[in-house]
Amino acid sequence: MQPRVPSTDPVTPRTAGEMVKLAREFLQKKGLDEARLEAELLVAHALDLDRLKLFLQHDRPLREEEIVRARELLVRRGKREPTAYLTGKREFYGRTFLVGPGALIPRPETELLVDRAREIARGRAASDAPLARAADFGTGSGCLGITLALEIEDLSVFAVDASNEALAWARRNAEALAATRVEFGHGDGYALLAQHARAQGAFDLVVANPPYVGRDESADLAPEVRDHEPASALFAPEGDPDHHLVRLLDLTPSVLARSGTLLVELGHKQGTRAKPLAEARGLEARLHRDYGGIERVLEVRSSEPRDRPTG
Repeated sequence: MQPRVPSTDPVTPRTAGEMVKLAREFLQKKGLDEARLEAELLVAHALDLDRLKLFLQHDRPLREEEIVRARELLVRRGKREPTAYLTGKREFYGRTFLVGPGALIPRPETELLVDRAREIARGRAASDAPLARAADFGTGSGCLGITLALEIEDLSVFAVDASNEALAWARRNAEALAATRVEFGHGDGYALLAQHARAQGAFDLVVANPPYVGRDESADLAPEVRDHEPASALFAPEGDPDHHLVRLLDLTPSVLARSGTLLVELGHKQGTRAKPLAEARGLEARLHRDYGGIERVLEVRSSEPRDRPTG
């Protein structure tokens, strides 16, 4: 048998640094905006490293199987599969969440709900009325409910979703992050929240990131979102972006405890309609903008909130 001759193909990387360079150039040609970041994430994943270790090991020689694995990931990304699905994880509020098909990928703008919830919790603690019970409507990967349970002391969270696939990811994340104060429910979220409030007491906080994309807006979505993330978590029922917002507003008086708060993430065109919809129902409402200046979160309090039952 003849000894194997090392390849002199100029497009075959010899080191991790060369792989990152070629990966970045490939993703740039595919028109991806964050080619450098995604190249680092995908190559690091292929080499079983984090980004920092990859940076420190740019001169590391590559094995053939590592090159094959990296190329496979890059080809799939070039076909617009989401990077988070390819690596199986996404950062949210400083923690790593496991994600995959069937669960919406956590977004940075959703962290605004956590920021506001923490502010509310600090204010409640100062007035000797700490947040004790929260609900997460449409939990998906669990990023909101789990993060709230870990960030706010002694807060218990009831997280619900209609998708068994999504709940499987949420349960894995709760276990991986040791979020022991999170309970999950499967089924119609509105019915589950109402039942839970009647049986165990109304909620101090309800958070929701419901589907709010209208069918006529699907063409505006990136292919990795439109073609790969679960449609049930993206598109509003019957194409009405306000469907879930209206139902949540109607549910609010029956599930919120006194001084309770509802926080709902909004679509980028929804803010102008959201506050009037709340106020038309006699609810106190305010809007919070994200870092891009978009009215991203609706905060609601009931004018006649329900007390937590005694006894």
